[in-house]
Amino acid sequence: MKKSFFLLISFVACFSFQSCTDTKDSEVFHYTSDEIELLKQTLNLPDETHDYTLVTNVPVQGFNPDLPFHKATLGRVLFYDKELSIDGSTSCGSCHLQAAAFADNEKFSEGLDGQVGTRNSLPLGNTIGFVRYYGTDLQFQSGFFSWDEKFETIDDQSKAAITSSIEMGHSMWELAAQIKADEKYQVLFDKAYGGSNQITEANILDAITEFVNSFSSRESKFDQSIPTPASTFQTADVFADFEAFSSSENRGKKLFNNNCSNCHGSSHNAIVLSSANNGLDMTYADKGRGGNAGQEHLNGVFKVPSLRNIELTGPYMHDGRFTSLEEVVDHYSEGVQNHENLSQFLKNSATQSALKMNFDATDKEDLVNYLKTLTDTDFVTAEKWADPFK
Repeated sequence: MKKSFFLLISFVACFSFQSCTDTKDSEVFHYTSDEIELLKQTLNLPDETHDYTLVTNVPVQGFNPDLPFHKATLGRVLFYDKELSIDGSTSCGSCHLQAAAFADNEKFSEGLDGQVGTRNSLPLGNTIGFVRYYGTDLQFQSGFFSWDEKFETIDDQSKAAITSSIEMGHSMWELAAQIKADEKYQVLFDKAYGGSNQITEANILDAITEFVNSFSSRESKFDQSIPTPASTFQTADVFADFEAFSSSENRGKKLFNNNCSNCHGSSHNAIVLSSANNGLDMTYADKGRGGNAGQEHLNGVFKVPSLRNIELTGPYMHDGRFTSLEEVVDHYSEGVQNHENLSQFLKNSATQSALKMNFDATDKEDLVNYLKTLTDTDFVTAEKWADPFK
């Protein structure tokens, strides 16, 4: 029997191409047979919208229980539509691959005319939804988007990608006009926003946000192995050995919790440290938050990413310098540089010099084995997050 301590936030919603019961007529979003035929010319969409219910192990106060599945469906199409780029070559999904947990397995992603970016694509999948891990939620320590935390919202991040001369190269008003002329979007916006006249810049970005924020990775071996709390008033003990783990995985978990959880957390559910300098270099060509904020004490400070599905999201670090988890572990074992902005968690408390964890070969193997327990194969294959284009 699979063990889980997640709480399901249930949404009262029923959206169907053909029928919907137990709801008010005003809440029914019917698709006519002509609309279904039109959509299915280019899209592999189900006859009923996928369930985009957000499942979480963290009670969320004030969360809107009426997650609009129809908006997430529209956002899914927009996310994968290459026509959002000026030359029809690139979509959001081109740089955020589902098979790579919505990261990119290239060091730098390719955009318009063969141009490449300067940073590795951040993965997007987290257990409590993208915005609730990385975003500005008052219940959690806030952490903005992108490696240098330049963007406050998913809308801002998406707009920056769409309008970037390197990535997609479109203007938002031109894109809105282009989408208005597309019959499939007239149908999808009608169902999502109550009319094709609602094809606006704001709603384009809102729909993408609804889709991205539905990403929820929670079916890894780690999640399935967490002991069930004795009562609903207790939290699961993630520090005890897991019965379903191998001895190597349990040793790796202990090493991780003793050495890495100050920044990344032990349950991998919410942000612990928003950003940090992790001693990659003594001098940084890319100054990270320092370059964005113009403050020297933030030079070389970058976002601390989620480690969920880390096995799938390489290469690693903001510049994709490490190709394997083994190289990442080697860095923290022996390679941390004593940069002036180095995180206190990576300093020797007595000498204030860079901490060398000095893992032996068995330690390194155990750590990598533990990190692989965070892989969620359901998340990276689920149809509702897959490319819907034929």
